[in-house]
Amino acid sequence: MASVRVEIGDGTGEIPAAVAVIRLDRPPMNAINTEVHAELLAAAQQVSADDAVRAVVLYGGEKVFAAGADVKEFAQLDYEAALKGVPRLMLSVNALAAIPKPVIAAVTGYALGGGCEVALTADFRISADTAKWGQPEILLGIIPGMGGSQRLPRLIGPAKAKDLIYTGRFVDAQEALEIGLVDAVVPAAETYSAALATAAKFTTLPALALRAAKAAIDQGLDGDLATGLKLESHLFGSLFATRDREIGLTSFVQNGPGKAVFTGVPGASGE
Repeated sequence: MASVRVEIGDGTGEIPAAVAVIRLDRPPMNAINTEVHAELLAAAQQVSADDAVRAVVLYGGEKVFAAGADVKEFAQLDYEAALKGVPRLMLSVNALAAIPKPVIAAVTGYALGGGCEVALTADFRISADTAKWGQPEILLGIIPGMGGSQRLPRLIGPAKAKDLIYTGRFVDAQEALEIGLVDAVVPAAETYSAALATAAKFTTLPALALRAAKAAIDQGLDGDLATGLKLESHLFGSLFATRDREIGLTSFVQNGPGKAVFTGVPGASGE
């Protein structure tokens, strides 16, 4: 039985049309093992390639997002196995981070260790008011190995990231909000619906422009300012070959801002 499911909304059920949900389902705590990594990689590749999907929600269920990596599996690794195997695990979280569409993590219960690292791949994190966050790997004699030491300081700053990583302490939802780890805190029962509603807002916006905006920000942060500005210029110019650029500018001139109805699909201007 699969531990990761992809559900795509068609507008008739709870999931809005054009929204995909990547659902972790490995009870009781959604511990992330090798098989889960492989399934997360496949899920990320699936939603990335599907033009019908315009936004994505990462979700672990009502009780827990993911309490971390499968420690029993880690305990069996020796030095050689870790050097060979752990980099492969990074493929799944990198694929989640590279989804070229808005991604919202809906976090209930625990988002610890690898679970926190999966949530860090999202563009936005909506936290249940009862959720607990943390990178407790130091308490096992190791450090984060799926991006936590890199994505966390980029998100909340190096000093706050060092506090969490050096101590391994958990933070509650309110502190997570205060330090910038999460973007919104809602009652636990509303976490999933809030994430779906947030995702739905992006489904009517120009998909190619959103893709370009995400690439400009994420890839720009990996280099210096000059390189980032060159990337922005390239991506900005490339959007002038899209039908949505023509629709957006024409609608603005004729009807004012915020009234364009975008196609959301590739297609050169005038096609």
